[in-house]
Amino acid sequence: MSRRFSVLLVATLALMLAAPAFGNSQGPPWLHNDRIIPEEGCSCHGAGGSPSNEVILSISGVPRVYETGATYNLTISLAHATYAVGGYMIWDYADGNFTPGDGSKYVKDSGGALSHDSVGNDWAITWTAPEVDVGDVHFSLAGNIVDESGAPDAGDHWTILTFTVSAPGTATADVDASLRTISVGDYDSLFGQKSAEEIEAERQAEVASGYLEQGNLYFWTTLSILIVAAVIQGEFYERRFAGGPPHLDMSLAIPQGIRRGVLTLGLAIGFGWAIDTALPWGYTLVIGMCLLWGIFGVYRTVVQARAEKQDMDLV
Repeated sequence: MSRRFSVLLVATLALMLAAPAFGNSQGPPWLHNDRIIPEEGCSCHGAGGSPSNEVILSISGVPRVYETGATYNLTISLAHATYAVGGYMIWDYADGNFTPGDGSKYVKDSGGALSHDSVGNDWAITWTAPEVDVGDVHFSLAGNIVDESGAPDAGDHWTILTFTVSAPGTATADVDASLRTISVGDYDSLFGQKSAEEIEAERQAEVASGYLEQGNLYFWTTLSILIVAAVIQGEFYERRFAGGPPHLDMSLAIPQGIRRGVLTLGLAIGFGWAIDTALPWGYTLVIGMCLLWGIFGVYRTVVQARAEKQDMDLV
């Protein structure tokens, strides 16, 4: 195996295995499970993939009724009893236009939705109402508070807030829209008094869950790296001490290469889909390892077809 190919293989594996070890700190993808994130929620995070009542998701500056073409300053905030930063995504179903502020960005392929660009809180954005009366405008907002472990785990908490801004002339406008705040969440979980035993029990449960999540993540990624390293070592010893790979006749190499190439192409498409849809890291890791094995299979077919014929191959 050439040194260049070995370096490329190891670098590809490192990038591939590093991806699931980190959450979407620079913003989530637009789709997950074929649904948009503002409706699906941040289901890769948290316990059981369900919304949590431990996080308060708020948006302030929301008008009760919009004026055509008017611009409104909105602030999106997250609150939790323990954690202070996270991320969000908001969408108005393309009725108006958002403008990102510091720490926010447009979501790729969304047609105008916004999300966080870096982990934070209290994101200031603007929303411009449609130029004509399009009826009531509906919004969907997903927010996720994180424990800053670097991975989407049970210590994170997310929820979804949906709300509507009425069409012109259908409701009485607020004197000052900036004073209106819409929230979702359980304020008792944020401000309620808990005993020391309850707080410690919750902490221990989160620690145990975190150890399980992180242990699985790094055990399987490390095992994958060791498997690839063993394959590379086998290639090295075969070339160094066994005279190189055995010869494979071209009549066998061509159909074998086609089969392996088609399989590898399918796995590459599947791996890209897994990354784009934010598939759980375990599935992504399995698909990625199968992809690497397919690439290695194509490589083996090529080097065996190019290997010199030995006496035993001519018998």
